[in-house]
Amino acid sequence: MTETITTVLGIDPGLDRTGWAILTRNARSVLSLRACGLIHTDAGQALPTRLHYIHRELQQILQTYQPDQVAMEQNFFLKRATTMANTVMTRGVIILACEQAGKTITFYPPRRVKMMICGTGTADKKQVQRMVQLTLNLDKAPSPDDTADAVAIGICHLKTAPLANQINVRAAFLEKLKAAREQQIRKHP
Repeated sequence: MTETITTVLGIDPGLDRTGWAILTRNARSVLSLRACGLIHTDAGQALPTRLHYIHRELQQILQTYQPDQVAMEQNFFLKRATTMANTVMTRGVIILACEQAGKTITFYPPRRVKMMICGTGTADKKQVQRMVQLTLNLDKAPSPDDTADAVAIGICHLKTAPLANQINVRAAFLEKLKAAREQQIRKHP
């Protein structure tokens, strides 16, 4: 009998640095870090070239690791409009690569990730990195920050997705039950 393993790709999007991490959860809910890294683009390159590079690298990661699920940090408001626009475009090519690979993405706001990892939505980067290290029983915390954030997003997803799935299954069942009752009432006035 083979053990059920869920694999997730966690992504922290950014034009300069996109962090990524491949994590697994086994049937006993033990989490493991399989691989992680950084997609770094050169600020001197043209925007389309940088976006193409991110897209191509992400396609390679998706093909190599074949994750079951993808989790990405949700947009939040930044102070600089240019940074925001670049992040939005980067997210677009990431979403495109996932769509081409047939993967849906679950989005998590930074506060929710911090809450899941550290127990508080106001945790700083060092706290998140330390808790990621402890959660995965790593010798040292993942770095740089973008990679550590991608690992944290993956952990958040692996911890919350089973419950969210159960809630969705129950809601779908209740919706079908309600529809069946309504149909039965129509047949027997």
